[in-house]
Amino acid sequence: MLVQPAVGLLLATYVSALPSRQKPFDFKKLKALVAFGDSYTYVQGLLGHTNYTYIGDEFNISFTPQELFSNRIVQNQTGTAEGGPNWVEYLTNCGVEPGFHDPRKCKIELWDFAFAGADISTTLTPLHHNFTVSLERQIEQFVRYGNPALSPHITKKHTLVALWIGINDINDLAKQQPKNTSFAPLYENLQIQQFSLVQKIYDLGYRQFLFMNLPPLNRNPAPAVNASTVATFNSILASHATAFQSSHPDTRILQYDANSVLNDVLDDYAQYGYKNVTSFCPGYNQPDIAINPSKYGCTPLDTYFWYNSGHMTSKTHEVLAGFLGKWLGVKSQ
Repeated sequence: MLVQPAVGLLLATYVSALPSRQKPFDFKKLKALVAFGDSYTYVQGLLGHTNYTYIGDEFNISFTPQELFSNRIVQNQTGTAEGGPNWVEYLTNCGVEPGFHDPRKCKIELWDFAFAGADISTTLTPLHHNFTVSLERQIEQFVRYGNPALSPHITKKHTLVALWIGINDINDLAKQQPKNTSFAPLYENLQIQQFSLVQKIYDLGYRQFLFMNLPPLNRNPAPAVNASTVATFNSILASHATAFQSSHPDTRILQYDANSVLNDVLDDYAQYGYKNVTSFCPGYNQPDIAINPSKYGCTPLDTYFWYNSGHMTSKTHEVLAGFLGKWLGVKSQ
């Protein structure tokens, strides 16, 4: 069992910050999670672009209901960008075990449209690859194909729409813009774009949304940004999420402070079984890494916070999902 010594304090802090009026949310009644984002969220599917997505790519975002329902989550070493299950799989307990998984057979169904390497749109940053599906196109894919297939199958009032996006945007902008650039206006532009996309999901009848803010990218093994820029991005995201809640009182907007939780884990890493939180195992992607880490001069991967220079290990995703699940339970009270 994972040790989470700070959970009581963290939950107390979150509860005290709850707005007085919000549409009720009940995590225990959740039947489906629809996810969008980048490599922190994508899961591999049999009909997806290998190492990038559950279904389709920029060359072909279309699919039929039959194709969506015949697709399977693939769980293996390359089934996510983390070397194992990621946070959406741990949160839903869908696709955690090795093998192939039908989302419809999970207690909480996981319908994942995230794409590894995605930015919010191509307005400010180019696609990482010509097959990359940006958030803008993920939402288009969902509006045109995903929602029509899922609407007869899932109950929207028991569905949570999750978005974790911006990791590539903030890194790409840091690398592409001049040194003295003021990033706040660019981040503001990104959130205007993101919430125009959220409006499209809202227009389909979805009313429960989860927004994850940026993790401590300034503490990864090869940071492109500092703590201040991450904080600025997260603050602008929070202001837009709060504004969307105010202008759409029939929604429940859940804002999860992944940044604070993960910073706390990094600060008290030994309590979670980590031995290394500053670098990563150089053999992280080798086929025998799980059974022979010493071959690459490493301890087991679950003793590392970081999987590689840009991603967290599956263990870290499990820790994060554990905190998130408890938090969502408190939000239901």
